[in-house]
Amino acid sequence: MFFKGRTGDMEMRSSEKKDPSAEASTLPSHRTYDAVLVANMLDVEDDEDEAQKSQKRQAFLQQLKKKKIKVTHITQAGKEFYGLRAPDEIFEDYQYLLKVSDSCNWIGEVNGAINQANRIRIVDFILHQTFVNSKDNLEKLISEDVFETTFCLHERKTQKELREEWARWSALFTAQPVNKIKEYFGEKVALYYLWLGWYTKLLVPAAALGVVVFLYALAFFNTNPLIKEVCHSNITMCPRCDDDRCPVWQLSVTCTYAKVSHLFDNEGTVAFAMFMAIWATLFLEFWKRIRATHVSAWHVYDWCEEEEELIMEIVNNPDCEAKQFSHSYLQSTLVLILITLMLIVIIGFTHALVVFRVVAAPLMSQSDWKLLKEHANIAAVLLGAVLHYITIQIMNRVNRWVSHKLCDIEKLNSSAAKERSFTVKMFTFQFFTLFSSLFYVAFFLGRINGHPGQYVRIAGFRLEECDPSGCLTDLFIQMAVIMLLKQTLNNIVEFTGPWVKSLLSKKAEKRMKRKCGHCYRKACRVEPCDICKLQDWLRNYHLCRSDAFSLFEEFLEMVIQFSFTTIFVAAFPLAPLLALINNIFEIRLDAIKMTRLEQRLVPRKTNDIGVWTKVLEAVGVLAVITNGLVIGITSDFIPRLVYRYHYGPCAGGSTNTHCMEGYINDTLSTAYMINNDTKTFIHSKQRHLFNVTECSYRDYRNEDNELSHKFWLVLAARFAFVILFEHVVVVCKFIAAWFVHDNPIHVKNSRQTNKMSRLKKELRLKKRNKSTEV
Repeated sequence: MFFKGRTGDMEMRSSEKKDPSAEASTLPSHRTYDAVLVANMLDVEDDEDEAQKSQKRQAFLQQLKKKKIKVTHITQAGKEFYGLRAPDEIFEDYQYLLKVSDSCNWIGEVNGAINQANRIRIVDFILHQTFVNSKDNLEKLISEDVFETTFCLHERKTQKELREEWARWSALFTAQPVNKIKEYFGEKVALYYLWLGWYTKLLVPAAALGVVVFLYALAFFNTNPLIKEVCHSNITMCPRCDDDRCPVWQLSVTCTYAKVSHLFDNEGTVAFAMFMAIWATLFLEFWKRIRATHVSAWHVYDWCEEEEELIMEIVNNPDCEAKQFSHSYLQSTLVLILITLMLIVIIGFTHALVVFRVVAAPLMSQSDWKLLKEHANIAAVLLGAVLHYITIQIMNRVNRWVSHKLCDIEKLNSSAAKERSFTVKMFTFQFFTLFSSLFYVAFFLGRINGHPGQYVRIAGFRLEECDPSGCLTDLFIQMAVIMLLKQTLNNIVEFTGPWVKSLLSKKAEKRMKRKCGHCYRKACRVEPCDICKLQDWLRNYHLCRSDAFSLFEEFLEMVIQFSFTTIFVAAFPLAPLLALINNIFEIRLDAIKMTRLEQRLVPRKTNDIGVWTKVLEAVGVLAVITNGLVIGITSDFIPRLVYRYHYGPCAGGSTNTHCMEGYINDTLSTAYMINNDTKTFIHSKQRHLFNVTECSYRDYRNEDNELSHKFWLVLAARFAFVILFEHVVVVCKFIAAWFVHDNPIHVKNSRQTNKMSRLKKELRLKKRNKSTEV
């Protein structure tokens, strides 16, 4: 059949028979297609390779037709479009198997019509489980350029409703239509937005308390005696490097650094860290209740992913055989070894960043720029954080590729198992990529660098030292830079990429677009003509591609953000606020992408967010351990307490001075610039350059460079606090988890009532059938 548009250059042909009477009698009740295949037109006469591709293409389409899938073929501008529509028998078989299954017989699709989201999901499964020559599936055919791509169509009416109600910037603070999202995108996408919305709501109290802690520190900013002691100090500090151009320096030049340290290293952060640990538990427990409520209303509470996959395999091929479970200790050992090697490589990149900072800091301290010279350590930390962010972006692709290959080695027997395995591996690799550097800054920076006369060196350069005001500010800078860059730049790239492509594709779409003015509007509303079909297919074809990893990437991004918000929150109380601001925009940004700029995601059915729940629980436990160590080991909270009650003025009963007066000087040790039998010799080639005989450095050592009694007392107090903190918080977490039930009572009652109603209905139906037979 040929139609001529305004430009006169559009040729269309349909592989369907155009018998009007027959078509009218078998007209489907819906007008959209379940899937569309796209391929490039081939020159089968002059190119043998393209002839083989054409044969494979026709063989694949023939396999679909054997399964009674209706194929509509339209060509346009060098592209071949194949619209696929599955027969009702497929979905009737699917519903029957659901009804007799063990775990899926309570879902909503056992009776009534199958909605378009489920039609798309089932047909997509059939497409990817259809083989040519028993080995070439659709994924391989696409990689061989037999087909270009496949996509499912947006439903314009529902798409418009979602745009107006949900996917717009003016709806930032309105509730999400989760039920409509579920009907259109499936339960998996709906649960993601439900989880993200709940996470964003729970960030409000966390962000508010974080701001209160920050303001508390700000209120005592100008009266804090520790800041005054640093800013008004005349203490001479030891050189930062061994070069002649690294002079001794005055402690007072770190006045700004001391002020920033006080904002994030104060008594309020201890209480805030405890709150966030309990907050993480309450967030997960209440999320389980919300999930239970919604999946019960959607009739997928007892749904089993593996069992439904078996059902769809039978629907696709009634003669199929069950995939056998298998396990190989050799494969598991190989995968474990490869994972370990990958983690070693990632940690190696962290060491490379450490070397960069070790080399950069002394080089910057020798700069001719006064500002850079005075703030060399801060500049090195900032540059290291930026370099770390670049490394994260590169390793993101590497981690994904390695995770895929490891899953291929495992040879898992179901898509659900593959997804779980891939998720755990990918998150593990990403976690080490993102947090290895932070763990170094938190727990090793300034603790393994040695002391004057016995510095630890890498490639001849001394390791970094902490500022006299503490190491927590370095951790804060590292976290702030990575979090801000990751959230801001990722969102910009994530949105502008599809947006720019959408603008560019509109021109091509306009060139191909044809109006349906010659068609009868009534007939077109029931079954569109080829021109109307092509318009709809082209509109969807020119949108950005989407696949199963589109939603995975969104989940991964949010879970990593959750890790930042909880694990090192003691060093950065404003992290929940940044996460809250980001998520308010993230929800609408993702919604706009999915409904306006990207091809429709293949709907997936599920009753949970899957293995992500276990990942979040693991992050919550790790947060307790890490924050206890950050407060006890990294921050100066414990040394300040020891000084206040054991060494400070108040310990001796003095009330005329502040209890923390003299603390900074108490944390410094003295190194001497002279050489004799009892003093430490520092720089033989430098001592004539400085008019000083001694300098100070941060450590608890006596004149013989041995660790002092004060060091061991502080260390004991640190470990005692860590043990006490973690035990108290863990007990609070267990109490919170016990107090909040996963499953609300009204959900239990509703499920019980519905099950009884269903069983009674089945019994009545059995009796009715029996009486009919009699």
